[in-house]
Amino acid sequence: MHTALSRLAAGTLTSVSLTEELIARAERAGDLGAFVTLDADRALAEAAAADRGPVRGPLHGLPIAVKDNIHVAGLPNTAGCEALAGFVPDQDARAITRLRAAGAIVLGKTNMHELALGATTAGGPYGPARNPADPTRFAGGSSGGTATAVAAGLAPAGLGTDTGGSVRVPAALTGIAGLRPTTGRYPADGVTPLSWTRDTIGPMAPTVADLVLLDSVLAADRLPVDEADPRDVVLAVPEHHFTEPLHPRTAEVWEHCLHVLGSAGVRLVPARLPEVETAEERAGFPITLYEAARQLPGYLSTAAYGTDPAGLLARITDADVRTTMERVVFPQAITESAYKAALGIRDRVLVDGYRRIFRTTGAHAVLFPTTPLPAGRIDTDTERVRLDGVLRPAFPTYIRNTGPGSVAALPGLTVPVRSADPGLPVGAALDAPWNTDRRLLGLGLLVEKLLDGGA
Repeated sequence: MHTALSRLAAGTLTSVSLTEELIARAERAGDLGAFVTLDADRALAEAAAADRGPVRGPLHGLPIAVKDNIHVAGLPNTAGCEALAGFVPDQDARAITRLRAAGAIVLGKTNMHELALGATTAGGPYGPARNPADPTRFAGGSSGGTATAVAAGLAPAGLGTDTGGSVRVPAALTGIAGLRPTTGRYPADGVTPLSWTRDTIGPMAPTVADLVLLDSVLAADRLPVDEADPRDVVLAVPEHHFTEPLHPRTAEVWEHCLHVLGSAGVRLVPARLPEVETAEERAGFPITLYEAARQLPGYLSTAAYGTDPAGLLARITDADVRTTMERVVFPQAITESAYKAALGIRDRVLVDGYRRIFRTTGAHAVLFPTTPLPAGRIDTDTERVRLDGVLRPAFPTYIRNTGPGSVAALPGLTVPVRSADPGLPVGAALDAPWNTDRRLLGLGLLVEKLLDGGA
């Protein structure tokens, strides 16, 4: 992304030529399933206006992909669900307004796991978002289309959303960088809702340096970000749950990460979060289901022009999503008392647990493999995946490591590991204390450089 921006700024590349090339690539790579809607005509018109006009901001003339649950005025907002194909918002989400004010152009809306309720983006009505590293494998979810677009070079950067890992999981599985900001850091309006305590927009791009720029625009935060000095960095390394078990490919890359970072002078401190193995089941899912039940049905009814809940359920493609939505459209599935109990578990186990780790270890972040295993095959692994010789449900398995920090509303970053032996992409993740997003990005710059061979 920075290369395109520097060439745009230097006048060696026009926004029109860049946009034309991206549209041509996207059309040639249509079988990857990255885009649901490619807004070619408007993007080209806005690119021409950018070339003629004064520089509007740090993203001037840069086309960006947007997940199809973030409102863009004049474009369908399907949220990956066929029932919403006719819903066209008349107003941009405020995050899009900020990107446009910085000079960005919306290239199109990207594929996603249906209603953001999954981690594969493989079974919805718009087909799978395929992994550019191996198109027989999924890109991950729920922001799979944005990850595919960025990893395949169809867009320099993009937006996803993250409730339990939906930015970081597909970013890791496709070999790009992704940021989940501290919950509430970015404007939240104009997004198909799930959980008001967990949902957030998150940027995705080839490198952490790209995320630094996108975060500054989305958060309206100009605090400078400097690459951390490895001798000053302390990272907490959990010795359970996050690393037990791991796929052999992931384990190999993980050990490589620890060796490289430790050799560079980063202090790695063992740590343990209590009861984290059951935190998603006891806190994360009840909180999400309760909050979704109180805002999603009304949104869907409006977006689908008054379609009743039964009609909506009948038009959901993915069987697992349909099962989850049955619990959402009938809100008595999670009672208020169960919701309050889940909030208590979140605060007592996760929030207090992370505070204790940061306080007692002096760690600037927690380091762990973003996912326990690489991307699975579209034809066999979308519902259940084999890990450590056991068939496990795909959704909770892929968000196993990203879920706890998400429930606690921490900022989280996944960094691509490019220096390991050739193979499927694997990400290294960092969860940091609340509202330390710019410092987290500085850590990410260091970790990315070291894991890229120090280049």
